[in-house]
Amino acid sequence: MPGIHLLDRFRTARAVPVVRTHTTRHAATVVQWLRDAGLAIFEITMTVPDAPALIRELASDPKLLVGAGTVPDRATAEACLAAGARFIVAPWVDATLAAPCAAAGAVLMLGALTPTEVRAALAAGADVVKVFPASSAGGPAHIRALASVFPDVAFCPTGGVGPGDVASYLAAGAAFVGIGGALVDEKRIAAGDRAAIEAAARQVLG
Repeated sequence: MPGIHLLDRFRTARAVPVVRTHTTRHAATVVQWLRDAGLAIFEITMTVPDAPALIRELASDPKLLVGAGTVPDRATAEACLAAGARFIVAPWVDATLAAPCAAAGAVLMLGALTPTEVRAALAAGADVVKVFPASSAGGPAHIRALASVFPDVAFCPTGGVGPGDVASYLAAGAAFVGIGGALVDEKRIAAGDRAAIEAAARQVLG
């Protein structure tokens, strides 16, 4: 079980940018912009080229809390943890990820959508249940329904969550949210539109 302070950092942050870009350069650029805007937790998905190397680079900054997303198997999780990842995320239930996370003192987030899947995620060792895809499943109302049955579970809705939705999800019972979209808009990154990305970050931070 990871230190409670790690989960507290997620709750304090309110939102975690989900960095999913086609190039490593775009990923590194948007992390820099969002870091400068005040965000300090980043999920680098395994769909980013050379993701473990980027995690290693970012994790060298003690002010950042960096994790790996869309982790497909235990071997990948172990590689990311060795690179400095402090949390591992999979949008499904994979019990093989629990042991390496526990050994590293890292947070494990497993995906679920229904009450049955939430129970399966918890049984598989999840510290946080990633509700994905959140918006198409009912948005804050779906989170509120899950939280009524699982009041002690830390939920992180992800998928279609925008900066303007953060307060509604938190009020519905989410511990924090995951946001790609406006925070990691690759067209804006490619165009050098730092102002738009920073504006979205400010909206998230409230």
